[in-house]
Amino acid sequence: MAGTSPQTVSVDGRLLRLTNSDKVMYPATGTTKADVIAYYVQVAPWLLPHLAGRPITRKRWVNGTGSDAQVFFEKNLPDSAPSWIRRVSIKHRTSTNTYPIFESVADLAWAGQVAALELHVPQWRVDATGVAQNPDRLVIDLDPGPGAGLPECVEVAHAARELMSDVGLECVPVTSGSKGIHLFAPLDGEHDSDYINAFAKQVAQALEGVMPELVVSDMSKAKRHGKVLVDWSQNNGNKTTISPYSLRGRDHPTVAVPRDWDELDDDLRHLTIDEVPARLAERGDPMASLAAPVTDRLATYRSMRDAAKTPEPVPDSVVRGRTGDPIFVIQEHHASRLHWDFRLERDGVLVSWALPKGVPDSAKGNHLAVQTEDHPLEYATFAGDIPKGEYGAGHVTIWDHGHYDLEKWNDHEVIATLHGSPDGGLGGSKRLALIKTGENWLIHLMKEQSVAKQPAASPPAPATPSRGASATESGRAGFVPPMLAVLAGGRDASADGWAYELKWDGIRCVAVVNGESVRLYSRNHNDVSASYPELVEELAALGLDAVLDGEIVALDDAGVPSFGRLQQRMGVTKSADVARLRRTVPARMMLFDLLEHDGASLRDLSYDDRREALEELELDGELVQVPPAHGGSLEDAVALSRRHKLEGIVAKRRAAPYVPGARSTDWLKIKNQDAQEVVIGGWRPSKGGRGIGSLLLGIPVEGGLRYIGRVGTGFTEAERLRLRQLLDGLTRKTSPFVDEVETAASRDATWVTPRVVGEVVYGDWSPNGSLRHASWRGLRPDKDPADVVIEGAEVRLTPS
Repeated sequence: MAGTSPQTVSVDGRLLRLTNSDKVMYPATGTTKADVIAYYVQVAPWLLPHLAGRPITRKRWVNGTGSDAQVFFEKNLPDSAPSWIRRVSIKHRTSTNTYPIFESVADLAWAGQVAALELHVPQWRVDATGVAQNPDRLVIDLDPGPGAGLPECVEVAHAARELMSDVGLECVPVTSGSKGIHLFAPLDGEHDSDYINAFAKQVAQALEGVMPELVVSDMSKAKRHGKVLVDWSQNNGNKTTISPYSLRGRDHPTVAVPRDWDELDDDLRHLTIDEVPARLAERGDPMASLAAPVTDRLATYRSMRDAAKTPEPVPDSVVRGRTGDPIFVIQEHHASRLHWDFRLERDGVLVSWALPKGVPDSAKGNHLAVQTEDHPLEYATFAGDIPKGEYGAGHVTIWDHGHYDLEKWNDHEVIATLHGSPDGGLGGSKRLALIKTGENWLIHLMKEQSVAKQPAASPPAPATPSRGASATESGRAGFVPPMLAVLAGGRDASADGWAYELKWDGIRCVAVVNGESVRLYSRNHNDVSASYPELVEELAALGLDAVLDGEIVALDDAGVPSFGRLQQRMGVTKSADVARLRRTVPARMMLFDLLEHDGASLRDLSYDDRREALEELELDGELVQVPPAHGGSLEDAVALSRRHKLEGIVAKRRAAPYVPGARSTDWLKIKNQDAQEVVIGGWRPSKGGRGIGSLLLGIPVEGGLRYIGRVGTGFTEAERLRLRQLLDGLTRKTSPFVDEVETAASRDATWVTPRVVGEVVYGDWSPNGSLRHASWRGLRPDKDPADVVIEGAEVRLTPS
């Protein structure tokens, strides 16, 4: 790329003219324009999602960043810019500007070519038509004044994180590449920039109130010596902030880099152009949860095909604004392995899945669906031979095609009725569902059903049934203590008589449904209905008379159950808090057993019969679902759970009845990571003294609590403080443990009454029955101390 002669190169399928690529942009390091372009091309997969949909203001250093540097901000996209760059017009108070929206690697390369070292964006995006939306993120800029630096910013960052966490905002720190730290937090888009700006100002003033010796919240330079300015003003709708992974126009080529919180307490410094690409390849993006998908939907497709070698269509852009019913196509693909390609039109492309076994022909089974790259709409009519040596080589025919009616489309589920051709493989119209279960999807042929009832606006509260009352005794289905699994250990669950279900990382829930009256109970019969009103509403809309067994979960941005996210919902009952959390941390209920239906008990039936009855209810709502059981072998089920980053699987004996409240070897847990429920018997202080440093853990045994070791990792700072507040009310003078605790732990321990249950993951057990390499997972308010048992079958715990 270096050299003084202009040259035209192909970048991501676009032709770009490069000039003066050997010009030095950073004299202190000799970094050239070619180096800048190469950097932006390398980090494009991580940078573009943070730029997606955001109008970009460029800060250009045409002659480099030396002492005689000339720098200027550029809002309007010049007429000389390539035509492929998307443009949007934004009306400001005194002018209307035409900004670029970067959507491809070529866009970033062009920015490097014109010496636009810094890329600045607002906290809001535009939609597909260019209309500005409400902000989807909040930013706090921690800017150190004279006499202060990164260490002071780190101290303020931790305090800000705790404060924002208390209102449900989890922020990500970014070393700005200039002087300080930016804190970004995701927003739900419900409020405009003025509202968010005012809120950010309140955060800054609150920090100043608790840290007046270190924090200032106004812009007066006279007040900033030795302090950190908490700049809230970048949330103004007209303001912009340096984008994550943008270069900075400093003496050295530093970068704005998202960081993990544990990095802040090390020897923190700003990172440079040479360090960031390798870091991203190794560690990924700590701020990925705030990013948006790259909007060039065909970039991956084009990168895998050479239009000169394959007859497949390779267009330059997506089809925007097509009218008419959305189309679908299913292509039979005789590649190295026969499979079927299932494609649905969405946002100008064909969203695509590969079906190794084709479309299911029965509602009782599900087939694997592996999502592949988006294809161009032109692919809907493609049939023919892809040459040997090319991607997807083989013969392609159209198995069926037509249009579809969409019922639901979100990140985890797609439901549509496909209207195929008269002689197509579907045989007419079929209602299909795609369900995401981690990395991959399952495709399900749905039974015909009428339109579901709308959720009741305010379902009446039912009377709570007496514990253990039968349907006959109470006049309706009552709480049934759930059946419990045991750790598989050395037990064999690979024979034909076993079924396998994916294990969901949440809290057990028994749902008692009688028409519009719904109650949700934890495993120990605590009513948790008030904490999950969205589940109550969806169950109330089904018109059922049933007792259902399942798991309440919260999914992360990758669609994987996150116990950490669910903890934000557990125990919350104040209506305002619940209303906020149901928007930011929506709960789902995964059902796996039907215990009573229409007044009749199903508990004496076999697992297979209960499962069939559950599936016949066709519970496939937005939040309440019946995940498909795995139809393959034990090894396949375990491998599937690991690929999807799930907790593990549960093997269930097909012929076994449901035994309420029993911990039975008819249900076996096979976990991908060893976890253990524990009871807290004491704690040791952190270095700062305010929070928890480590917890002293035990397991109930006859006569008291058996000590099994300590846990001091896996906590956030906010969790350490919350645990301290929780345990302070349980302080006691004597140890609750029936055996001796090692001196190193007991010397500065504060003992507590053993009422609080938590969970840890660990490496293994020591010969004397202590946990090794334990890490905290979180509190388990759904469990009582009496529920806690040892999970490792080989470990024996008796009083010393």
